[in-house]
Amino acid sequence: MEAYATVLTYAIPGFVLLILIESIAAKMMGMQVNRAMDTISSLCSGMTNTLKSLLGLSVVILSYEWMVNQFALFTIESSLALYVITFIGLDFAGYWSHRFNHTINIMWNRHVIHHSSEEFNLSCALRQTISSFVGVYFFLYIPLAIIGVPVMVIAITSPLHLFAQFWYHTRLIDRMGFLEQIIVTPSHHRVHHAINPIYVDKNYSEIFIIWDKWFGTFQEELKDEAPVYGTLKQSNTWNPIIINFMHVWMLAQDAWRTQNWVDKFKIWFMPTGWRPEDVKSKYPVQIVEHVDTRQKYDTPASIPLQAWSWFQLIFHNVLIYFILSNITEFSFQHICLYVIFLMVSIFAFTTVMDKHDLAIPVEVIKTVIGVTILSFLGAWFLMDSIIPGFTIIMSIYLIMSFIMTIYFIKFERSDMPVEVQL
Repeated sequence: MEAYATVLTYAIPGFVLLILIESIAAKMMGMQVNRAMDTISSLCSGMTNTLKSLLGLSVVILSYEWMVNQFALFTIESSLALYVITFIGLDFAGYWSHRFNHTINIMWNRHVIHHSSEEFNLSCALRQTISSFVGVYFFLYIPLAIIGVPVMVIAITSPLHLFAQFWYHTRLIDRMGFLEQIIVTPSHHRVHHAINPIYVDKNYSEIFIIWDKWFGTFQEELKDEAPVYGTLKQSNTWNPIIINFMHVWMLAQDAWRTQNWVDKFKIWFMPTGWRPEDVKSKYPVQIVEHVDTRQKYDTPASIPLQAWSWFQLIFHNVLIYFILSNITEFSFQHICLYVIFLMVSIFAFTTVMDKHDLAIPVEVIKTVIGVTILSFLGAWFLMDSIIPGFTIIMSIYLIMSFIMTIYFIKFERSDMPVEVQL
């Protein structure tokens, strides 16, 4: 956990810097690639993923360390060639896990957050899941275990493989010549994120595009077919926590409602989007049928609401960066308290962005948690040692956040054009 937190203290500023560079470059090129609320939602999703990781809430059925101890046929010394082989092996496993996530109903819930943005930019790359609690793809790593790739090599290579998938989430880079035949490029990945019928469920590769070409899932970006981004069932919320569980909630409702007992079990493992016939007719779900007329989800946001949302994002990033930088000073109980508060807080202010009444009761819960922490600890954890007087700042923040939530929900709600579906 300490090593992971240390890596993130370097990675997060790098991601933010690249997002800013992309935004500036887009303006210079006369393009709009970001919308304020969408970008904030994406960055909040990245924060929730980080917080979930700090709690270690993933259950691994079979650990890689156990598999390599049981299955290894060779003992391999660390070398550059070994890291290259490992990187390729991880990419092969990544292709298939990615493909399973797209094509099996229950697995789609692990990945839907990543596709939920209706923009395509570097910030949407940070929309990462908090809904995957069980490591089900352990079998894809058996080949690496058989040849004896050490655990430490996997531990070093995995973050590099993940971070190498960040850069190609952009519309600013066009075709890349001969590299289009070798690696996943922005053009390839724009296809993957598109909901145009010709593009759906294509280009699953993560680093090397060769897997799609070998396994029949490659699709080139067509000049006369501009990608339309998002999901066929629109999320219609800025709240990343809700988006993470929307699909599994729909599956659970369908499994409960269907009268066919076979379908109650079958629905979880059928192709993504499959629903029992009796439920489909009685409880229709709105799906995008004509991508060229699809309207993006949006909520009217006054300048004060936008400013407040940006402030909330920055403030929460400071709080997260603090725990990442000082993780060794926190007990597990304090980490849990910290994470619970931040999760509830992110839920609250992204629901304010939706202008949904649910924001007020959640803000009340957040305030109660915050006041309780301050009362029992006598300070906001260890932050006064970094920023003198931060406990007072935190107290003022809790009061101000409560007041602003009431204001935006009660006094700016009148300009809400559509009902937000939560």
